[in-house]
Amino acid sequence: MRTAEQILREARTIAVVGASRDPMKVAHSVPRQMRRHGWRIVPVNPFADEIFGERCYRTLADVPFPVDLVNVFRPSADATQVVKEALAIGAPAVWLQDGIYSPEGRVLAEAAGVDFVENSCIAVIRAVHAITLVQP
Repeated sequence: MRTAEQILREARTIAVVGASRDPMKVAHSVPRQMRRHGWRIVPVNPFADEIFGERCYRTLADVPFPVDLVNVFRPSADATQVVKEALAIGAPAVWLQDGIYSPEGRVLAEAAGVDFVENSCIAVIRAVHAITLVQP
């Protein structure tokens, strides 16, 4: 299994489940920061049509192209279902944000050979390892 750093270095397209329209929420500011550093951010939120200037999809199953990583901004109680949806679309990695856990999701992901990170902020890992896809 890849480390969190390896997942980020190899990802280009990140589907963000629970992306928020509210700039005051981390589910908006974190994906926006990742976008500024070069990742293609695909917002997944059933209550929005567009976030970050990108078309918003109602579910992961609605995203019509492959994603390299599913980043989850949903409560821990919802995380296992999101992991199941990520596995259904063939996502190679699932990342649960800081404070989000899913022991069952971890078991499912590992059994499917899918990289899994939980309780970790994607933006912090990006900053700690100085990962950017944008050319200076």
